[in-house]
Amino acid sequence: MTIHVLIADDHALVRDGLRHILGNASGFEIAGEASDGPSTLALARSTDADVLVLDLSMPGRSGLDLLKQIKDEKPALRILVLTMHAEQQYAARAFKAGASGYLTKESASAELVAAVTKVAAGGAYVSLAMAERFAQSLTEPAEALPHQRLSNREFEVFRRLCAGESISDIGEALCVSAKTISTYKARVLEKMQMPHEAALVRYAVRHRLFEDESG
Repeated sequence: MTIHVLIADDHALVRDGLRHILGNASGFEIAGEASDGPSTLALARSTDADVLVLDLSMPGRSGLDLLKQIKDEKPALRILVLTMHAEQQYAARAFKAGASGYLTKESASAELVAAVTKVAAGGAYVSLAMAERFAQSLTEPAEALPHQRLSNREFEVFRRLCAGESISDIGEALCVSAKTISTYKARVLEKMQMPHEAALVRYAVRHRLFEDESG
């Protein structure tokens, strides 16, 4: 049985690599590719496939929002997140939005093949390192931490602010106005009860939220 796969990533080199890995493994066919949020949604709507390999950091909109919309519109399409975001909090949000698997981009090619195969068969996939993080999170206090109160879009803005991106850069990346991003920033500060952006950065460092991200 052939597994039909869609690839969504804004880097052509990554798409080439994924196509090469799956093309050299038996039983896979690349049914289409997309490079940003709108084209990914259009591809998912128009193409019958078994699995979508989805990057969460493409231009156009929040990756988590995109994931949820695709899953709402195409519930039978299995979604494997392939991302640079290695933190447990981001993975948890992805699964809540409808992902069936979560893999970081430093994973070996054999793990990608195994993940796509398992997700296509109806299973869930998470790397061993991420599974350990989920297990560790079970020992955390039941009371929600401040960042867990954020919506997916607010969390995305929070992450980008902590990465040093400007309000205008974030707006451009998410295809909204700088004024809208300023509103989201204000909401993040209010929900997390932080006085300013520097406090957000210190919070992220203290809780080791984004320390494993790399390019």
